[in-house]
Amino acid sequence: MKKLAKDIIDGRRLTRKDNLSIFANADAKELAEGADMIRKAYCQNRVHLCTIINGRSGKCGEDCKFCAQSASSQTGCETYDMLDEETILRDCKEKEAAGVHSYSIVTAGRSVAGRDLDKLIKIFKRLHKECNVHLCSSNGLLSYEAFVRLKAAGVETYHENIETSQRNFPNICTTHTYEDKIEKIRLAKKAGLHVCSGGIIGMGETWEDRIDMAVSLSELEIFSIPLNALRPIPGTPFGELPPLTEDEIVRTVAMFRYINPTAYIRIAAGRAYFKDGGKRLFTSGANAAITGNMLTTIGNNIREDIQMFAELGYDVTPEK
Repeated sequence: MKKLAKDIIDGRRLTRKDNLSIFANADAKELAEGADMIRKAYCQNRVHLCTIINGRSGKCGEDCKFCAQSASSQTGCETYDMLDEETILRDCKEKEAAGVHSYSIVTAGRSVAGRDLDKLIKIFKRLHKECNVHLCSSNGLLSYEAFVRLKAAGVETYHENIETSQRNFPNICTTHTYEDKIEKIRLAKKAGLHVCSGGIIGMGETWEDRIDMAVSLSELEIFSIPLNALRPIPGTPFGELPPLTEDEIVRTVAMFRYINPTAYIRIAAGRAYFKDGGKRLFTSGANAAITGNMLTTIGNNIREDIQMFAELGYDVTPEK
């Protein structure tokens, strides 16, 4: 695998035409070491930290089987309408002071439109004026006009996970399609936004599905790829799925680095599976993280994350 890593460092790119089944059976230690070689060659020791706020929670009409916020799930998750401007501004300033690089407003629901979109735009304009962080938004299947407005308000990145492979997507969600997501990714790019897109492993998918997702994201030229290891939530359709092992998560993260050598491979939910808090992942190809609390699960502490990255030799200062 180190020979393949060196080839990728020298400019080779893996495609669907290559024999990608090697990732399922390669020696895990060699795979991780090769992924870290690629990460160091293309991304050096930069790390990117993003935090999110649940700007509108619950009562979502979509039926994503992993999600506590779906109206079809019985989780008792907190529900509320769009948070007010001052609450979000205060949170953003606190997270900026703590050392994060990006701040994202995430909203439950298929999309955001009308008064809620107007409110969101107003909030982002305020954040852009008063804070000095990279702004990201994650608001579902928006219109092209909404993407244009977000860009004008100071948002730099739009987040739209593809979640899994095209083949497996109908097993995850039936109220919208994989093709819907691809369309919105392309519209966000057309509006001038960067796109952050990844998915979740541990939802009953095959290794072929994981590889297909990694290749699809490469083909879409995604610059930031968040990877979640499913933490089954009781009350959701996937609430009883078995947990993933550390080795399986590491193998998946390393594979994503081989196929997406220049991207941020961003670790999101699932670090709690690791006895060391996921430290191992950041010597196996990953170079970015969601830090702070997740949407409906507890996340890693920002201060502790910054300390961990410093111990690993990463540069945690904001990019100029």
